[in-house]
Amino acid sequence: MSTNGSSTVEIDTDLFVTVSGPPGCGATTLCERLSDAMGCPYVSGGDIFRELADDRGVSLNQLTAQADSSDEIDRALDSRLQSIAEQWGASSKPFILESRLAGWLAGDRADLRIWLDAPEDVRLERINDRVETEAEMRVREVSEAGRYQSYYDIDVTDREFYDLHLNTARWSKAGVFTLVRAAIEEYDPEVDEGAFTTPAVDP
Repeated sequence: MSTNGSSTVEIDTDLFVTVSGPPGCGATTLCERLSDAMGCPYVSGGDIFRELADDRGVSLNQLTAQADSSDEIDRALDSRLQSIAEQWGASSKPFILESRLAGWLAGDRADLRIWLDAPEDVRLERINDRVETEAEMRVREVSEAGRYQSYYDIDVTDREFYDLHLNTARWSKAGVFTLVRAAIEEYDPEVDEGAFTTPAVDP
């Protein structure tokens, strides 16, 4: 769980926001700034995955390999994230959940579901200083997509599920934040209420 220090920008809201997207999409940067502005914590699926690796005494690559061969790792991760979503969804307090399946796991508890993306070359440039290599990133994306389809019948390429879909290569970091801030501040729960019901995900 992460929080940040003071900010000159504040967002007065009690929304539960989910942020999803592939590696290098800019989700972490956006979540850190939103957390600061909304004065709330956020939980990252990546942080929970690292906790699982630490709990098992293995590296991230080893845990990823285990996830490819068994559904136990994915279901443990998703179960933790879903429990967090249930806790914060019932609190009526602002909160941010970030993971590839955050919107699906949060279900109808989420007020605003955001998908971030960018062309592959842009995303690769953004992650060039990370431990994960280009090849590992591509393998992970394909592997995860297949597992989500197999376990939950979720098509991660389906963007109609999300309330806001942004190509983060089109704007600066500040620009992406400004767009999302506007969406949060203009959010009206009575507009098209009930138009979309989140399919159940049962880790």
